[in-house]
Amino acid sequence: MGFPQRAFCAASWAVIAFASLGAGIAQAEPVDVRTSSDGVLLPVKADMADGRVLLTLPPADAQGVSGRFLYTAAIKTGLGSAPIRIDRGMQGDTQILAFRRLGKKMAITYENPRYRAIGDADIQKGATGSFPFSTMAMVDIVSTAAGGAVTIDIAPFLTSDTMKLADALNSNGKGFKLAESLSATDPGSVKVFPDNIEMEAIQTFVSDTPGEEVDTIAPDGRRVSFTVHHSLIRLPAPGFRPRKFDIRSGAHATQAYDFTSKLGDPVMVQFANHFRLDKLDPAAPRSRVRKPIVFYIDNAAPEPIRTALAEGVGWWSQAFDAAGYIDAFQVKILPPGVDPQDVRYNVVNWTNRQTRSWSYGGGIIDPRTGEFIKGNVVLGSLRLRQDILIFEALAGTAQNDSNGPNDAVRIALARIRQLGAHEVGHAIGFSHNFAASLDDRASVMDYPAPLVKIVDGKLDLGDAYAVGIGAWDKFTVDWLYGQPMPGVDPDEDAARKAAKIAASGARYMTDIDGRASDLAVPGVNMWTEGADQPADLAHILQVRKIAIANFGPNVLKAGEPLSDLRRKFVPVWLFHRYAVAAIGKVVGGVNYHYAVVGDGTPSPTTVAAADQRAALDALIGTLSADVLTVGPDLTLALSSGVNGRSDPQFDTEVFANAGASVFDPLVAADVAAQLTLESLLAPSRLSRVYAQYARDPAQLGLSELFDRLQSGVIDRHSTAVERRIAQRTILSIAKARRSPATSVDVAVILDERLRRIADQFSRAKGKSEDVAWQHGIAALLNNESALAQEISKGSRPEPVIPPGMPIGGETGWFDENI
Repeated sequence: MGFPQRAFCAASWAVIAFASLGAGIAQAEPVDVRTSSDGVLLPVKADMADGRVLLTLPPADAQGVSGRFLYTAAIKTGLGSAPIRIDRGMQGDTQILAFRRLGKKMAITYENPRYRAIGDADIQKGATGSFPFSTMAMVDIVSTAAGGAVTIDIAPFLTSDTMKLADALNSNGKGFKLAESLSATDPGSVKVFPDNIEMEAIQTFVSDTPGEEVDTIAPDGRRVSFTVHHSLIRLPAPGFRPRKFDIRSGAHATQAYDFTSKLGDPVMVQFANHFRLDKLDPAAPRSRVRKPIVFYIDNAAPEPIRTALAEGVGWWSQAFDAAGYIDAFQVKILPPGVDPQDVRYNVVNWTNRQTRSWSYGGGIIDPRTGEFIKGNVVLGSLRLRQDILIFEALAGTAQNDSNGPNDAVRIALARIRQLGAHEVGHAIGFSHNFAASLDDRASVMDYPAPLVKIVDGKLDLGDAYAVGIGAWDKFTVDWLYGQPMPGVDPDEDAARKAAKIAASGARYMTDIDGRASDLAVPGVNMWTEGADQPADLAHILQVRKIAIANFGPNVLKAGEPLSDLRRKFVPVWLFHRYAVAAIGKVVGGVNYHYAVVGDGTPSPTTVAAADQRAALDALIGTLSADVLTVGPDLTLALSSGVNGRSDPQFDTEVFANAGASVFDPLVAADVAAQLTLESLLAPSRLSRVYAQYARDPAQLGLSELFDRLQSGVIDRHSTAVERRIAQRTILSIAKARRSPATSVDVAVILDERLRRIADQFSRAKGKSEDVAWQHGIAALLNNESALAQEISKGSRPEPVIPPGMPIGGETGWFDENI
């Protein structure tokens, strides 16, 4: 289904075919903006003296609009912060920008294409008039030509906060506002092309309370400045066919509401996002294309990273070739002097932050149709270095720079190849597939765990990451980009392909079922390898045990401070964190798929009782003192001193100490216990266990769950480590009891269990530390206000869990819009 195109056409402006826009075109030079008029998107004059950017717009059309364009902004110079996402290369939302004259003013507005109607002018007007538009700037009209063309100064719009940077800064600090007196458009930045105009402005945000993050990074946290890039883009020419979204497809989508949809059909419609890709010979099973999809690797990425990224991103050519497209997907290095924010180039940006953080992929997408105009990826540089740290912590540094199986740099480059492919996957239309690891590494759109083998009692990372595109990725490319023979409806053809892949048993589950640790579908997990069964957790625990037994100065490089052992110890100690989350999903688990009526997909089923009980036993095993005790020798080895200036990269990666640099083994035990308990005792999981037992008394129920937790953890408190684990377990039960997400039925059961524990502990006899601890727990449970303070992070907050993701993960971009 197509939508009306609203690009203007006037005799005094040359209209260039939209096919020239995008990556893969020749290195066209921008027109001299001092004299540009013919052969460009709009006549532009950059007034260097007065700081103005003068655009000449065509006469207004019948709707009073002097031009509609796609508009987006991007960050040219970033903040370099992990928690505040203002990253170099970050792309803003894509808007339909319209110019409307109101007397002596020109209103610059965002239209609202999400709400629409197809039909005559009155029907369309009724739909669009029912929802608001956004006026982003009201600028003066500089001059009006005899034929009705008008010239405006767009500079005030370019210095406005269209990317909502103040909101981002205020997520960590307070009071940030755009300072107009410290902001200005840069006329010298303007570049004019046949189908796009690129402009930049300096925007400065001020606050007297910037917060520690901004104050640490910026030269003066009270005044933070960014170069913001703005792109004005010709609306795409007709000819693009939107692809109806299918929940089985692995694609992500643009959402719209069509109020002229057939009665009985949904008003909300979704179009799978994809590039325009047309065969030169539509009737040929294999053909070259009119315009290939070309991704450029940012030349800011150093070698050997740059080459590794190009290799990994290039894997997608395998999928397009399998779909019948010859040389349709290409990878190049960004030529010197090319602006990565220029919308004609699909770019894999390389950005730096003070601490490790996410990478993401997306781009400029026409909000009317779902057409990709530009693919854009942002990769964080410290992620690669974090991977190296983890591999050295697991296997030591003896093989560094050897290209051997445990060479940390070799393994990290293998991961960056996969990461480049993953993020570009988002930027060509695909979502995460967190079930792909169950199908023999079927997709680069999963979050892959390194495959760590045990060979002769030693760890082997020789096959840590897969190479090449996966079987699932080939299906998704064929579904989204495959072009049927002439005369065949593309959506019907795509539906047949989706049904075929579903019937094959291939698994696809995405973020909504895979990201959080309290979710229900087994096998839909991040950072796991294998079948996600208790045996896989047992293997990971064995890997962890071997790594801890071998942990020491051998994991450091020559001359590296011994205090760095504490940083490298955390990912080893918590190496099982994702396997724990995976096994947690078996408890109270439900197997279901993304399906449509009539496709033969099996109906949802509850996980078998035996499997749930085996998973529960495996989880309780991770709470044993054998698993969570740091030995005395290692405790002392982890207590080496550190001095010098504080380093956030170190400080955020380590456990809390027992004063200065003294390692606290009980904190390590407490943090690891939290990982299991947060998953097992999540309110939604407890609700599912309660409901399944009500349906089927042969299933695992809450009483059995807590009985096993009591005998396996709470009643074991003879040592300090066991007491810390038991205490965290009891407090986690109390916390779940008071969570607003816990149902009334479950809360009553939790209350009764806590009363039983208090009664049991209050009757303990003797004068040992163990008895004193039991009496203290009983007193706490019987003191409602003290207990409430304890579990609400009051006087003694639970130890902070150092970050796990991203050890190679990404997010983020599509979490916000699909």
